[in-house]
Amino acid sequence: MQTGENTQALRKINNMIMGASMVVLLFHFYFYFYDAFKQWHLTYPIVERLVINFCKMSFLSGFNTSKCTALVLLIIGMIGTKGKKSDALRGKSIAIILLVGMICYWGSWFILYLDMRFNNLATMYMIVTGIGYLLIANGGLKLTRLITLKLEKDVFNQLQESFPQEERLRSSPFSINLPAIYQLDGKSRKSWINIINPFRGTLVAGTPGSGKSYFVIRHVITQHIQKGFTMFIYDFKFDDLTKIAYNTILDNTDKYPVPPKFYMINFDDLRFTHRCNPLDPKSMTDIMDATESARTIMLGLNREWIRKTGDFFVESPINFVTAIIWFLRKYKDGAYCTLPHVIELMQVDYEKLFPVLRSEPEIEVLINPFVTAFTNKAMEQLEGQVGSAKITMARLSSPHLYYVLSGSDFTLDLNNPKDPKIICVGNNYMKQQVYGAVLSLYTSRMIKLVNRKGQLKSSLIFDEFPTIYFNGMDSLIATARSNQVATCLGVQDFSQLRKDYGRDQADVIANVVGNIIAGQVTGDTAKLLSDRFGRIMQDRRSMSVNSMDTSFSRSMQLDAAIPASKIATLSSGEMVGIVADNPEEKIKLKMFHAEIQNDHKRIKAEEDQYQPIPQIRNIKAEDVQNCYQQIKNDVQLIIETEMERIMASADLSKLIMD
Repeated sequence: MQTGENTQALRKINNMIMGASMVVLLFHFYFYFYDAFKQWHLTYPIVERLVINFCKMSFLSGFNTSKCTALVLLIIGMIGTKGKKSDALRGKSIAIILLVGMICYWGSWFILYLDMRFNNLATMYMIVTGIGYLLIANGGLKLTRLITLKLEKDVFNQLQESFPQEERLRSSPFSINLPAIYQLDGKSRKSWINIINPFRGTLVAGTPGSGKSYFVIRHVITQHIQKGFTMFIYDFKFDDLTKIAYNTILDNTDKYPVPPKFYMINFDDLRFTHRCNPLDPKSMTDIMDATESARTIMLGLNREWIRKTGDFFVESPINFVTAIIWFLRKYKDGAYCTLPHVIELMQVDYEKLFPVLRSEPEIEVLINPFVTAFTNKAMEQLEGQVGSAKITMARLSSPHLYYVLSGSDFTLDLNNPKDPKIICVGNNYMKQQVYGAVLSLYTSRMIKLVNRKGQLKSSLIFDEFPTIYFNGMDSLIATARSNQVATCLGVQDFSQLRKDYGRDQADVIANVVGNIIAGQVTGDTAKLLSDRFGRIMQDRRSMSVNSMDTSFSRSMQLDAAIPASKIATLSSGEMVGIVADNPEEKIKLKMFHAEIQNDHKRIKAEEDQYQPIPQIRNIKAEDVQNCYQQIKNDVQLIIETEMERIMASADLSKLIMD
């Protein structure tokens, strides 16, 4: 027991043992160098009898035996010694002291072979042996004061924050499987990140350079094409992902019952783009489709309106664009129902535009507020309602955009069993605000056609998802699972998603996805992910140093499995996350923190063999300009024809506005 009496008694015993060690060493000197002591007149009869009797004992009967006995007693005495622990002591310096002491203590035996007087040999031997003895005693006492538990061995708590992960390959006709390596108890182990249910949505987060595209998204593209998925790819940095998809489909057309066709949308170089009308009249069955399209394009061009949904001066321009779209859809069965025609028709003077629009009964309710404002000469209100829409849409008035948006090389029903498609749409980071709004419209119309029963399995991949706007991504993820629509969203940070989509919708998107893969992220995103990953039981150790002793305590407690600080310092290719499973395919170890293993040499060899994306057409500048002018002429013809019809009809002539 740690009482004062016991401690004092233990100290006396230790001192006695160490004293006995010194006595044995002195007897050793006296017995084997008796002649020297005799010459020095240091011999006494009583001492001689004691030494002779002691040296008859077996453990003192030899030269080295007696020396060894002194050393053993010294060590025993030091073992029981408890001095004040010090973290200033270093094991390396103590080891040097002990080594030098042992060399002096045992190496002094070679002095006896020197050619000199016996008295001098004895003196030198006893001095060197004594120095060795004192060094051993000094080093041993310091060793007992050394703090043996080195808490700093795991400075960043890597060992405690490791946990078992899925090491089995769980492949299926829909899965995405990423090989990885993780750490467990200080050892590297192979594992698999198995996204066996991509239809529950996948969110890939990470700062630029963290490896979202190279380590994750490229594998989503290649593996899903190899498993027969139709695909829509939003390629923010065109043509990085497009090139991967194109070359993968060249080698895997046999995976499809009907070989898919490859289409691209690219507004910068018209030689490498197909033409597609996102307002295809065949896909617009009621006015709600027009409303959805108008909302998508307007909010895509005015991101600040997202937070003001429901405001008068936000809803009014959307209603105005809705009326224009639905009028063109009904006019001659949608012969002029394209976004360029919508833009040009919006620019017509109110005196001619309003009567033409009012001639279509289905949009009269939408157009009446604008007509009333015009009739009452409330021009400031009217310009606030309509002018913002006209100014906003005017940003899309570009010959290149008109050319692409007015054609019909393909439709957006990419998972049609009779006509499967791989569609890649490209953005330009220097023009992302304008291009992003148009691509948002493509996305909105495409999802409307894809999310239906009886279609092929499809994969929708959005690199840098916040750069486009799609109202209802959370609903798509929640409802499209039964229609075999897999969604993969790439974002840099949750704050970026909140900035472009608003806090409420961004939080819903982040929470509704079943699979999350995150590289290096910081701030609130790292904290949210850490909370989502939960806690694991970890071993905790603490040390307390007092004047007499050092105590260590050990406890087990729940702590973050992957702290936010660790997520903020991940290397490129090092990912954390959690995956979802199926009722028939349970995954017990859903959480992971691993380094995805890419075969860099194989990928480099594949990229070197990539075929360039084929040129779609030879296009001349005058062709683009002619298309641009033709759309303007079409709108002028519509106005002239409709105004003649209205004036020629007694029932419609009342729509004429003075």
